[in-house]
Amino acid sequence: MRSMMFAAVFVALSPLAAVAQDAPAGVVENGQRLFNQCRVCHTPNEGGRNGVGPNLYRVYGRPAGSIEGFRYSAPMRERATAGLVWNEANLRAYLADPKAVVPAGSMSFPGFKENAQNISDVIAYLRSVGGQ
Repeated sequence: MRSMMFAAVFVALSPLAAVAQDAPAGVVENGQRLFNQCRVCHTPNEGGRNGVGPNLYRVYGRPAGSIEGFRYSAPMRERATAGLVWNEANLRAYLADPKAVVPAGSMSFPGFKENAQNISDVIAYLRSVGGQ
């Protein structure tokens, strides 16, 4: 059953790789402004603390659920075990709708929904804080 769920999520996210290629270029300054919504739970600083959510320094390209000592939700741990990595496509999907990527996860942010520019901007900002 669990492998069927992961397969369904993988199939559902596969088209997002193509969407990521057609995404607008991100603007770091706007992404930094938008990230202020995330600061309630996350820090983006090297050596920064974990809050309600994990520190997001170098999140781009990092395997999900990999911050030592942070207590991830069971659904996030399952996705991490299945190999979720925070690449362009996965971040894009998660920032659009976190519950679609990690159903029953603890992320309270509803996502940027259909705002591709905001998503691109936040990804550009995350890449600028220790990403690739």
